[in-house]
Amino acid sequence: MAAKDKKPAKKQNIVKQIIQIYKYTYAEDKALPWLLAGAFLLPVIAAVVLGLVFKWGWLSWILLMITAIMLGFLLFTMLLTRRADRVGYQKIEGRPGAAISVLSNINKAGYSFPQEPVWVDARTKDAIWRGTGYSGVFLLGEGEYGRIMRAMDNQEQRIKGVTTGSNIPIFRIVVGSGDKQVRLRDLRQVVLKSKSYEPTNHRNKLMAKIHPRRRFLLTKQELTTLQERLRTLQLKQGMGIPKGMDPTRPQRMSRRAMRGR
Repeated sequence: MAAKDKKPAKKQNIVKQIIQIYKYTYAEDKALPWLLAGAFLLPVIAAVVLGLVFKWGWLSWILLMITAIMLGFLLFTMLLTRRADRVGYQKIEGRPGAAISVLSNINKAGYSFPQEPVWVDARTKDAIWRGTGYSGVFLLGEGEYGRIMRAMDNQEQRIKGVTTGSNIPIFRIVVGSGDKQVRLRDLRQVVLKSKSYEPTNHRNKLMAKIHPRRRFLLTKQELTTLQERLRTLQLKQGMGIPKGMDPTRPQRMSRRAMRGR
């Protein structure tokens, strides 16, 4: 009886989540109802047209309509999720800590992006966060591109001080809407695309021959060692947070709006 009770409750939770996502998105996207209706009805209308053209029997009609409704619901949820993501990014774009709030949810490929920044400019409120993954180290910045890149030069030198001889790549990403910057909505995809393992030196090329299916540069043990060294570096470095800004508290973003990413 308990198992039977859980199934209806689970279905209710899914429906409740869809309703909440819809309300959240519709508040900023008034065209949403028409778009969702079109996404759902498109395969249904196509199925009706095909059925009339080919004059299928009643059994074919039933199977065709069931398939069309399932496909329509799939398109409905995909479009709703995409529009909700768009609204979520628009709400937090440009705010301090928005970038790290997007990446803090990544739970694949060994990615780790601590919410505490490694550098903050007290005057301009520019900030840099440091993250890690099996593909290397990430420096994530918010602020004016030139200032951030100069600050990243210093951060990179400090990182190389604890990774000497390892040839671990360091990826620089500056979030913003300017030239050479990455838009907030594209940030997650840019980070995930960096996961491919590409041998760049003799040692890595040799490892690629030994392990031809290896996708990442670092092993799990190597990544753990790297994270421990960077954590020690952060403790030694220390950093004061300027008044009026707390980058350790990233901007809130609807988790339901980000569902499916």
